[in-house]
Amino acid sequence: MTGIGWFGALIIGALAGWIAEKIMKSDMGLLMNIVLGISGALVLNGILFMVIGNTLGGSIGQLVVGAAGACLLIYVVRLIRGRA
Repeated sequence: MTGIGWFGALIIGALAGWIAEKIMKSDMGLLMNIVLGISGALVLNGILFMVIGNTLGGSIGQLVVGAAGACLLIYVVRLIRGRA
Protein backbone atom coordinates (compact mmCIF):
# COMPACT_ATOMS: atom_id res chain seq x y z
CA MET A 1 0.00 0.00 0.00
CA THR A 2 2.49 2.54 -1.15
CA GLY A 3 1.78 6.24 -1.08
CA ILE A 4 -1.39 6.26 1.00
CA GLY A 5 0.05 6.61 4.51
CA TRP A 6 -0.79 4.82 7.74
CA PHE A 7 -4.24 6.34 8.20
CA GLY A 8 -5.19 5.59 4.60
CA ALA A 9 -3.90 2.03 4.97
CA LEU A 10 -6.07 1.55 8.06
CA ILE A 11 -9.18 2.88 6.33
CA ILE A 12 -8.61 0.90 3.13
CA GLY A 13 -7.64 -2.19 5.14
CA ALA A 14 -10.82 -1.98 7.21
CA LEU A 15 -12.97 -1.59 4.09
CA ALA A 16 -11.15 -4.39 2.27
CA GLY A 17 -11.51 -6.69 5.28
CA TRP A 18 -15.21 -5.83 5.61
CA ILE A 19 -15.79 -6.54 1.91
CA ALA A 20 -13.95 -9.87 2.21
CA GLU A 21 -15.96 -10.70 5.34
CA LYS A 22 -19.21 -10.19 3.41
CA ILE A 23 -18.01 -12.08 0.32
CA MET A 24 -16.71 -15.06 2.32
CA LYS A 25 -19.65 -14.98 4.78
CA SER A 26 -17.44 -14.94 7.86
CA ASP A 27 -18.02 -13.12 11.13
CA MET A 28 -15.09 -11.02 12.34
CA GLY A 29 -14.59 -7.80 14.25
CA LEU A 30 -13.22 -4.46 13.14
CA LEU A 31 -9.66 -5.18 14.26
CA MET A 32 -9.56 -8.51 12.41
CA ASN A 33 -11.02 -6.82 9.30
CA ILE A 34 -8.20 -4.26 9.38
CA VAL A 35 -5.57 -6.97 9.88
CA LEU A 36 -7.00 -9.13 7.09
CA GLY A 37 -7.36 -6.21 4.70
CA ILE A 38 -3.80 -4.97 5.18
CA SER A 39 -2.30 -8.47 5.26
CA GLY A 40 -4.31 -9.48 2.20
CA ALA A 41 -3.09 -6.42 0.32
CA LEU A 42 0.52 -7.17 1.23
CA VAL A 43 0.22 -10.82 0.19
CA LEU A 44 -1.57 -10.18 -3.09
CA ASN A 45 0.63 -7.20 -3.96
CA GLY A 46 3.65 -9.49 -3.50
CA ILE A 47 2.10 -12.18 -5.69
CA LEU A 48 1.11 -9.67 -8.38
CA PHE A 49 4.57 -8.14 -8.36
CA MET A 50 6.22 -11.55 -8.77
CA VAL A 51 3.85 -12.67 -11.53
CA ILE A 52 3.35 -9.54 -13.66
CA GLY A 53 5.96 -7.17 -12.24
CA ASN A 54 3.43 -4.54 -11.14
CA THR A 55 0.43 -4.00 -8.88
CA LEU A 56 -2.76 -1.99 -9.03
CA GLY A 57 -2.24 1.64 -8.10
CA GLY A 58 -4.33 4.17 -6.25
CA SER A 59 -6.77 3.82 -3.41
CA ILE A 60 -9.39 1.93 -5.42
CA GLY A 61 -6.79 -0.46 -6.82
CA GLN A 62 -5.46 -1.16 -3.35
CA LEU A 63 -9.01 -1.67 -2.05
CA VAL A 64 -9.60 -4.30 -4.75
CA VAL A 65 -6.24 -5.97 -4.08
CA GLY A 66 -6.82 -5.87 -0.31
CA ALA A 67 -10.30 -7.39 -0.55
CA ALA A 68 -9.15 -10.13 -2.93
CA GLY A 69 -6.11 -10.84 -0.77
CA ALA A 70 -8.23 -10.98 2.39
CA CYS A 71 -10.59 -13.43 0.67
CA LEU A 72 -7.57 -15.52 -0.26
CA LEU A 73 -6.34 -15.49 3.36
CA ILE A 74 -9.77 -16.46 4.70
CA TYR A 75 -9.92 -19.31 2.18
CA VAL A 76 -6.45 -20.57 3.15
CA VAL A 77 -7.34 -20.49 6.86
CA ARG A 78 -10.52 -22.43 6.13
CA LEU A 79 -8.51 -24.98 4.13
CA ILE A 80 -6.10 -25.45 7.02
CA ARG A 81 -8.97 -25.84 9.50
CA GLY A 82 -10.79 -28.21 7.12
CA ARG A 83 -13.88 -26.05 6.64
CA ALA A 84 -13.47 -24.90 3.05
